[in-house]
Amino acid sequence: MELPGFVFYFITFFTMGGIYAILCLALNMQWGFGGLFNAGIAGFYAIGAYTGAILTAAGSDDHVGGFGLPILIGLVCAGIASGIVGWMIARICVRLKADYLAMASIGIAEIIRLAIVNEEWLTNGSLGISRIPRPLESVFSGRQSEVFFVVFVWIVVAVTFLVARRLQVSPWGRVMRAIRDNDAAAASVGKDVQRFRTETFVVGAIFMGVAGALSAHYFKFFSPDATEPLLITFLAWVMLIAGGSGNNIGAVAGALVIWAIWSLTEVVTQQLPPDWATRSSYIRMLLVGLLLQFVLQRFRSGLFPEKSPKLRVSDDR
Repeated sequence: MELPGFVFYFITFFTMGGIYAILCLALNMQWGFGGLFNAGIAGFYAIGAYTGAILTAAGSDDHVGGFGLPILIGLVCAGIASGIVGWMIARICVRLKADYLAMASIGIAEIIRLAIVNEEWLTNGSLGISRIPRPLESVFSGRQSEVFFVVFVWIVVAVTFLVARRLQVSPWGRVMRAIRDNDAAAASVGKDVQRFRTETFVVGAIFMGVAGALSAHYFKFFSPDATEPLLITFLAWVMLIAGGSGNNIGAVAGALVIWAIWSLTEVVTQQLPPDWATRSSYIRMLLVGLLLQFVLQRFRSGLFPEKSPKLRVSDDR
């Protein structure tokens, strides 16, 4: 039996909402836990997407590929590749203060984008990589494939959430919050501030790469246009700030709320006169910015403010 069209709209919404939820959880690990201002999210997203696509897509004479590896292996390799790049960047930049780290990460993301466009032998340049498979595509076809994929995405969201939650309540998470709040005090009691910052930057980069790979598998095609900072970095930061930095539930909720508004504004801007159609993306940014201002006026710490995990005190004497 054919399902109504609105059902598949919600499937599309929750698929992209889930991918953005992974991005927000990853950013929350870096900024919410460690205070690291990463403005190069799109770079790690692109590395994960192209790694997953190259390893799993069909062979082509235009670029490296045709390895035919299982998608799960592609996702793992996408996370590893992004983590390795994140480690190299962290070794150089993690000592910088928040604003300087933001500028450095923007520059590195732009370098990654230019490398993707110009290294055509590897990525097929601006034409992108096509024929990227979805999980169990031979078993599920057509609309069934989309239904299965949204379930698959939210399984990954659940895994990411559990990892983020486990890190948050662990001794490692408590050290990261101490470094975030006062790195000098944390260093004075013997904590290796740079090592902890490097670790949280790498963990966040890993999951950003996984989100990128999921996006490539969902669209079955990936090109440099999909790594626009407006669609990746800007939206991820707005989602986290609106949802609540430092709160994993807030990261997921913010992703869904902002993506819902972003989707609805697309419907609204499509009804504008032709003269305004070319400015639709800027109008959408304006509407999202106004919403963010409203949220921060009413909820200064986001919809779900950060709550420190309860400490367990032993009764043993």
